[in-house]
Amino acid sequence: MGQYWMRFLGVINVTERTVVLDGVTLNTLDVHDVAHGHANVQIAREAMMKVQTARSVVDRIVSGNEIVYGINTGFGSLVHSRIDQEDVEQLQLNLIRSHATGLGPMLPTELVRAMMCVRLNSLVKGHSGCHPDVVLQLSSFINKGIHPIVPRIGSLGASGDLAPLSHLACALVGEGKVEYEGNIMTAMEAIQRCELVPLTLKAKDGLSLINGTSLITGMLSLSIEQLRQLLTYADVVAGMSIDATESSLTPFDERIHKTRPHQGQLFVSSRMQQILSDSEILHSHDDCNRVQDPYSFRCIPQVHGPVQETLQKLIETVSIELNSSTDNPLIFPDSENPGPHEVVSQGNFHAEVLALVSDAMSLGLFELSSISERRIDQMLDPNRRAITPFLAENPGLESGLMIVQYAAAAALGELHGHSAPRTAFTTTTSAGQEDHVSMGATASWNLFEAIQRCSEVVACEAFVAHRAIKMIGRNSSTCVESLLRCMDHIIPEGNDDRSTSEEIIQIANELRSSKWLSIVQSVLSSPLRKSI
Repeated sequence: MGQYWMRFLGVINVTERTVVLDGVTLNTLDVHDVAHGHANVQIAREAMMKVQTARSVVDRIVSGNEIVYGINTGFGSLVHSRIDQEDVEQLQLNLIRSHATGLGPMLPTELVRAMMCVRLNSLVKGHSGCHPDVVLQLSSFINKGIHPIVPRIGSLGASGDLAPLSHLACALVGEGKVEYEGNIMTAMEAIQRCELVPLTLKAKDGLSLINGTSLITGMLSLSIEQLRQLLTYADVVAGMSIDATESSLTPFDERIHKTRPHQGQLFVSSRMQQILSDSEILHSHDDCNRVQDPYSFRCIPQVHGPVQETLQKLIETVSIELNSSTDNPLIFPDSENPGPHEVVSQGNFHAEVLALVSDAMSLGLFELSSISERRIDQMLDPNRRAITPFLAENPGLESGLMIVQYAAAAALGELHGHSAPRTAFTTTTSAGQEDHVSMGATASWNLFEAIQRCSEVVACEAFVAHRAIKMIGRNSSTCVESLLRCMDHIIPEGNDDRSTSEEIIQIANELRSSKWLSIVQSVLSSPLRKSI
């Protein structure tokens, strides 16, 4: 049984998990559990040895008075400014203070914890050259629940997430504010309550903490864990709509999709057949005279499938980034031949690869939501597939679910804005030294919001299909019926006109989590696959 399903079915007690950070094996589920307080972190012994080895290179440079960027020079366009040996530590403190200049609303706690976890894993990969005290302080903050207050806006995605990570770094040294045990307080007060001491930054420590893609990667890790659920639900809900309109499963025949064997299309067509395999509704109209269903039903594999492929590309990209060194310069210890070649200036902090997959996923969610909204319209339109106009008990006297489609269309309008690429904008910073940026943090936040809107559109579809199937009065498939029963705990009996806003919002929240899916899995002979 896979780790995901073990967790969903309660085989793993997530409250007792420990995520071992080694710079090599971190995955998005680990980040999710650390972010939501379901796991602590522990540093692998071999990783700490790598940290110490890289640190010895930095110490040699400082004691030998070699000139190396990020250690005893200024930053950005100030690269040619030489820093005296006695000012090296002050340089690092000045760096994080000056760069802690974020704007806008504060990041949610789970995103801050995700950022902390990703940054720590990058540091223990052993190429940053930070002092071991940095690693210990950051891991203590995570495990003791000290969460720096970090404004959301400020990162350009190159040089990494400078502003957000600087707010984090300031908290480690006892400056700025944090959230601890549900209260906002100074970082120093939280440090003292936890019987810690403020971190003293040594050479390169500040730069190692703030120069990297950790906020972007943390956001995308949490997005992936929501998307794994949402895209599975989107297929199940589409199956609900097929039965709600007594449409056909013929267009999902495996023979069709083998003639056009895109991986996502094959995957979705197979999963849709699994979802509806034993539906009484489906098989009750085998002999009907309908020739073809509308595209929003007939072309589900051809639309949902590419979105699945986009998610798979996002997962692959983030999985690499989670276990990468993304700061500058990087340390490559060479004990047999020490020298300047051990420290290399480069551009791993540039988040273009993350920004592009974020934008692609946001566009995919717009398409997924667009076809979902079209199925809602089909189910409610009396001239097409509606059982009664707008599924009202007394059409005319009652409006039924008319406005559910309006709400879905409004959310789709916002998703149209989210579909515009954030990566298609760059700006020059640091007096021209940093002359191309990725806008990766903007793109990943845009995706985070797009997931919310997409879940609302799919929730609207699920809500409408739920009522339609109830009105048909015959059983759908085992898979669909299990989801209908979950929704019954939110949707009261009776079709009288009422406000349905809170019900749909609750359903949308569930579609971004795994609780209902675990119930669906428990009644199936073979679990629905999580991804391609």
